[in-house]
This record gives sequence, structure tokens and C-alpha cells, in this order.
Amino acid sequence: MENNQEQEVDLNQLLQIRRDKLAKLKAEGKDPFEITKFNRTHTSKQIVENYDELEGKDVTIAGRIMAKRIMGKASFCHIQDGEGKIQSYVSINELGEESYKQFKEDDIGDIIGITGFVFKTRTGEVSIHAKSVTLLSKSLRPLPEKYHGLKDTDLRYRQRYVDLIVNPEVKDTFLKRIQILREVKNILNEKGYLEVETPILNTIAGGAAARPFITHHNTLDMDMYLRIANELYLKRLIVGGFDKVYEMGRMFRNEGMDIKHNPEFTNIELYSAYEDYNDMMDITEEIISKVAQRVLGTTKITYQGTEIDLTPSWKRISMIDSIKEVTGIDFNKIDTDEQALAAAKELNVEIDELKLTRGEIINQIFEAKVEETLIEPTFIYDYPVEVSPLTKRKPSDPRLTERFEVFIGAREYGNAYSELNDPIDQYERFKKQMEAREAGDEEANMMDEDFINALEYGMPPTGGLGIGIDRLVMLLTDSSSIRDVLLFPTMKPLNNA
Repeated sequence: MENNQEQEVDLNQLLQIRRDKLAKLKAEGKDPFEITKFNRTHTSKQIVENYDELEGKDVTIAGRIMAKRIMGKASFCHIQDGEGKIQSYVSINELGEESYKQFKEDDIGDIIGITGFVFKTRTGEVSIHAKSVTLLSKSLRPLPEKYHGLKDTDLRYRQRYVDLIVNPEVKDTFLKRIQILREVKNILNEKGYLEVETPILNTIAGGAAARPFITHHNTLDMDMYLRIANELYLKRLIVGGFDKVYEMGRMFRNEGMDIKHNPEFTNIELYSAYEDYNDMMDITEEIISKVAQRVLGTTKITYQGTEIDLTPSWKRISMIDSIKEVTGIDFNKIDTDEQALAAAKELNVEIDELKLTRGEIINQIFEAKVEETLIEPTFIYDYPVEVSPLTKRKPSDPRLTERFEVFIGAREYGNAYSELNDPIDQYERFKKQMEAREAGDEEANMMDEDFINALEYGMPPTGGLGIGIDRLVMLLTDSSSIRDVLLFPTMKPLNNA
């Protein structure tokens, strides 16, 4: 307790010292917060990469002081900008006594601008010989101590702005995230898909099995839902004549949080007319393998110590065959709900008492016994109709649907269908989902009369695919938690009382 109190006193003293420095600057008419613009000519990266061209020439950079070494009448400092760090040599002879005195007063974390000529030190480090230094913004809080940094994960997520300053590898993860999102879109654009936008506020929460967030529209005096998926709107566009569409954006699901789930997350859904789930398997392989190659330069990655090869072609196996492969039980020979429940008991799989049909039991056994074995990229296809309310039935077995999920490293990364375009069948499945809701299943689909109306105008055979972008970023940046790839993950507020 005493140590914590001492640390608090020390921090308060540091905060006061910095505020006193700011007050002194203001009293002298040098308020750094009054500066509105500073013209830079180069970034740190540009200077280092183009040294031969810039040697001896004047440049102007700006960034945050990350280190200072005061040596009487001459000093060194390291400046960090948006692209890296660079060293600067600052001397009283070049700046003059007053400016050099001010520079010595500047704190770690302050943002400064430097103009000077480019040179190399005796040790060969590309540096800037400062001719002028301008304080652009005063840091009123000290950065985490150099050698310990910001290690507390909870604090890192809450104060991502500090995390990005002091942990370069974190910034690198988010730069990769930006590249991954860009390349996913590039691949689809190259294939003729059109990027569209659909509503985030919905009157019906549809397109997935999930609990929605509920909000209220004051003018219309009605409850609305934050979207859990954009599927039903995108399929309306297929009806309307857009043959290839996609949307990447935020989805919202009022569910638990863990290393794989955040209440708001980024997802991409795409739909292509006149294609089926086999075509969606092909494009899934193409997207993920091409993104890896373009961003990482390879399709052979390591995730959490496990080597994974993303090079096509990936394994493809039906859900029933995958269960047989792992457990020896063949659901092609099991026809009734009672037989399926007996098989689950034999495997010691606990079954949800609200989900007791043969198809629902098959899915629960798969999740309990098979998922954890799917390390190399694998397509699991032909899901039971009970767990696929928006999917076209398999002609050879109407108990199954033309649906797949793709698994990598024992995690699901994508979900795809041969889309159900029969409005009569769709209506009956929505009715079954509503019965499930009435029985207590809060994740069951709602009835969407307008979507049925759209299907009645005719939707062509269509393949649809959804990919969890956050999980893909986790995979390609070797991140163990979804919070590591979200700039601002959902956090419970601190109790400041």
C-alpha cells in the first residue's frame, strides 16, 4: 500500500512539474498549443532510405521525443514520427543559448519540429544536425518507463494511444490489419464484385443466429436493432440485379466476450449470382492465400507456435464424414432423433435440451469432437438444415444443406451457402425459427416478411460467403486475442468511485 502511495505521489509531482513548465511557456508568450500548422518536408523513413540523395541537405521533420541525452552544450535526441525514429544532434552553437535552454527543458513525450541538415554520426547512424527546434505540443503526462514499457494488457487496451507510442510491434500489427482489409477488397474488386452499403439500424435482426443490441428511435417511437449480419439486405440486391456484391463493416452481437469474440466486430459478406457453395470454397481459398502472400510475402505461416500452410488446395470433407473420421460414428446410418441422442451420450457430449433434433445433435457433436482437430485449412460442408435456416437444401439429401464453414487452427474463419431462393421453403423455415424463439432460443432468426416478399420476385441461384475479418487478422499477425487486433476493444468501464 505504501509503495502504491509513493508511486502516486511521484506521478502527481511529475504531472505538476510538466504543468509548471507549460505555465512558464505561456507566461513567456510561447504557448505550444497555439501552433496550428508545421510544414514538414520528410518523414524519418524517407530520410533514412534516401540518405545518399539527402546527405548535407536541409530537411524538416516533426515527431515525439522518445529519448534525450544531454551533454552540456550538445545533446542527442530520438524523434518518433508516423513511420519510425530518427536521431537528431542539437547544439548550443547552432541553436543559440535561449533556444538550446528551451530544448533542454523539453520532456520525453513532447512533440517537436526540427529543421537541419542530414548527416551520419561516427557510428554510421543517419541523423539530423538541428538548426532550429520548435515545441509543437507539450506532453502533460509522462510515457511509461523506458525499460518496462506498457505491459499491463488491460491498460494497453484501454489506453491504446499510449500502447501505439511505446510498443512498435503493436503499431505494426495494426498497419498489417489495414493492409489485410485493403487487399481483401482489392481481390474482390479485381473479380468484378461491387462494394455496397446496407443499413446498420434494422427493424428486424436477421441473417444470423445471435442476440442483438436493442436501441430506440425517438422520432418513430420504435425499437430498432443494431445489425447482427448484412446478409438479407445483400441478397435483396441480388434480387434487384446486382450480380456480384460485397460489404465489409461492423456487426454487433449482444453476447459474451472472450479471446475470439467482441460485441462489435468486422465481417465481410459477399454474394455472387449463378454460383454455389463450391464456387465460394474456391474464392475463400483465393482470398485468404492471396492476402497472406501480398501482406506477408508467403502462404506458410506460424500461428501460436503451429505451422500452417495456406497454399491451395485445402481439404474438403462433409460434416458427417468428419464426425465418422474422428469418432467412428456414421450419421448416414442414424435416422431418428432418439438414435442421434444415444450416439451423443455414447460420446459423452452434453446436448442442449432446446436442440434435440438429429440435425442439431450432429452439429453439437461436431463442435465438441471435431473442431479442435481441424488445424490445417479445412472446409466442412453439408450442414444439417436445422442449423442452416437461410441455406438451400442438398438435392440428394434434403435433411442437409449446401453450406460450409472453413476452419484453420481449430477456429472457424468463414461461413458460406448455396443461398436458399425458394420463398415458400424460406417462409416455413422462418416459422420454425420463430417457434424456437417462443420456446426460449433468443438467438433464433426473426420472421422477415419483406425478405420473403423479395424472394417471391425471384432470386437467381446464388453463392454467399461471410469471413470474420478480425479472426483473419489474428491469424496473419499471430495474435492470440481479438483484443490485440482491435484498436479500441469493448472494455468494462473502470470504477472510479
